[in-house]
Order: sequence, then structure tokens, then C-alpha cells
Amino acid sequence: MQEYTQITGMVLKAEPIGEYDRRVVLLTKESGKISAFARGARKQGSRLLAATNPFCFGEFKLYVGRNSYNVMEAAISNYFEGLREDFEGAYYGMYFLELMDYYTRENNDEKEMLKLLYQSLRALLHDGLPNRLVRYIFEMKAMVLNGEFPGMPAGEHWDKSTEYAVSYITDAGIDKLYTFTVTPKVLGQLGEIADDYRRRYLDRTFKSLEIVDNL
Repeated sequence: MQEYTQITGMVLKAEPIGEYDRRVVLLTKESGKISAFARGARKQGSRLLAATNPFCFGEFKLYVGRNSYNVMEAAISNYFEGLREDFEGAYYGMYFLELMDYYTRENNDEKEMLKLLYQSLRALLHDGLPNRLVRYIFEMKAMVLNGEFPGMPAGEHWDKSTEYAVSYITDAGIDKLYTFTVTPKVLGQLGEIADDYRRRYLDRTFKSLEIVDNL
């Protein structure tokens, strides 16, 4: 008897396998991060051609094999097309996907990480929010959810508004994260904090971040 499972998630990564297939990494609400094969997904006319690209969010029907998952069907509710049309936003988005691929694990409860990723990509499409602010909020909140964020660093030079922003990022629910803007000075200080903590607590570099930093 064939066994199927239905999951809700987002494609973090897709890579070609053989002539026509794809291997995708999905961040899911039910099973954390999983890898799956999409047979024939690179064939023109395949119903999985568009649905197995990075940023695709929706429902995926998977066949549960002995050693792997296989994507059988997908109903995508958000392709995040706006990021595909925005050069800078796309690279920020790719960095967010890459960071989530680093942080999340199979069979972990990653519901909050998935929610953070989804809301952060939506925030990148918001004209009133600078991409850098979205990035710093995303980085700090990801550390908070992973239990690594040490709070406001010591020092007398921090602006009171910076201290308030860091406290808000730490405590706010994900739905409320992207509801404020800051002055250029505070933005710069948030960048100092996020960059310092990323270098201290993340043991790798990110290709997409290197591109973002050179935009």
C-alpha cells in the first residue's frame, strides 16, 4: 500500500538531478526541514515545473518512500513573484532562504521559523520598509527562535530607540514584527548588533549575503 502525506511548506532550495528531475528542500509546518525528489519537474509542461522553485509556498502531496520523499502534487498559494521581479529583493530573499536552510532541522518543530520566513518575505515586498531593516529584524528574530540571541549588548553609545527596537524584536509576535520603521542612525546601530551576533554565533558564511552586502 502506497503511503502519502500532505504538508504545508516553502521551497528553500532546488537543484537539478539527472536530465529532468529536481531535488528540493522544503521547510514544512509538520516535519521541519525535509528533502524530496520531484520526478520530471524540469520537463516542459510538467505540473511541478513552477511549483518546485525557491520561494514557492503552499500544500505539497508527498509519496513516502523507504528512503526518500517524492513530490507528487503541489497547490501553491504564494509564488512571491514580486521578488523575482526585484533584483535587490530577490537576493535578500535568497539570503533568508539560505539562513533558514542553515537553522532548521528535520523532524524539529519549525512552525515559528516557517512563519518568520513567510512574513519576512512579505515584508521585503512592502514599499515602506527598507530591505536592510527587514534583514536585521529577520536575523535577530531567527536567533531568538533558535535560543541564541543574548539580548541588547552592553554599551553606553546605543540610542534609546535602538534599545527599544531590539526589545520589541525579541518580545513581539511574528505577526507584529514588521510594523515599525527607524531613523538612519537606529538602522545603522541595528546593523551593528545583527552583524556582530551573526559573526559570533553562526559558524559559516552565506554566498547570498556576500552579494547582498555588495548591492
